[in-house]
Amino acid sequence: MEYLWAFLIGGLFCAVGQILIDFTKLTPARILVSYVVAGVILGALGLYKPIIDKAGGGATVPLTGFGYLLADGVKKAVDENGFLGIFTGGLTAAAAGICAAIVFGFITALFSRSTPKS
Repeated sequence: MEYLWAFLIGGLFCAVGQILIDFTKLTPARILVSYVVAGVILGALGLYKPIIDKAGGGATVPLTGFGYLLADGVKKAVDENGFLGIFTGGLTAAAAGICAAIVFGFITALFSRSTPKS
């Protein structure tokens, strides 16, 4: 059942993004940023944790999950370190994902050949 919920919730996020691309003048970059901000806002309001509990990877993998991770990291760091946690919490919480993106991007660049756009 866990896989079904992950598929449905993750698919819903993707479907909403596709609808926004198809029927609005929003650029994909603005939609991606909106997803991250929505994750931060939902996390701050305590509404995203129940979605993660139900959908697992279907809620943590999309960009809304990244926004939630940043907000949750800041919240925990502020509790531990006070005001300084505002600046360090988000990066500390997301460090593993950011590092993985850089490393895998580098590895992909080693084995790929770029071509100019026509």
